[in-house]
Amino acid sequence: MIQPEQIFTEQVLRGLFPPERANAFFDALFGDAGEGAYDIALTYAGYDPQANTLDFFLNLHERPGHCLACNLTYGLPEVFSRHPVINVKGLVGEIERLLGSDLQCADWRLGTTEQTGRSLHRIPLRIQLAKR
Repeated sequence: MIQPEQIFTEQVLRGLFPPERANAFFDALFGDAGEGAYDIALTYAGYDPQANTLDFFLNLHERPGHCLACNLTYGLPEVFSRHPVINVKGLVGEIERLLGSDLQCADWRLGTTEQTGRSLHRIPLRIQLAKR
């Protein structure tokens, strides 16, 4: 029985998705990290033992002086799923490594962007687990 809340601490999540990755993403996208309207942080959202899934969020936090609501965040799941700097496939691989040798990440998907407030949007990441 896995205890993901003991694995996916804030420190581990920051290691999986470091804060500077948002700057690298905007630098690749715009040629200037300062053009980015948000920072990106990975958070753990829960484990469903019946469905055998792990849930995370890529939280988009508005940067001071920028407008998150003015940006096109609803198309980001498609962009994030393919972008080499965001590297969701690699992120899922790192999560799988942390789960140990008994489990593997059989599949993953990014959900649609959710607006939880004017200065916070989030993109769900659901990982389907399977025994090795």
